[in-house]
Amino acid sequence: MSDLLAALCLVLVLEGLLLLIAPDAWKRAAEQLQQLSGRQLRQIGGVMVLAGLLALQLVR
Repeated sequence: MSDLLAALCLVLVLEGLLLLIAPDAWKRAAEQLQQLSGRQLRQIGGVMVLAGLLALQLVR
């Protein structure tokens, strides 16, 4: 459980860094995401989940 909480904290740190360092790029990315269909967003989400699981296996 503590590993999960640590991972969630790191997500917050990374998201915060993006907003801190490049807020305009973050806004543009959010606008571009709104142009995508629900199917495209699901596909991107699925790829991200798979990439994250693969990276986790490589790290551990």
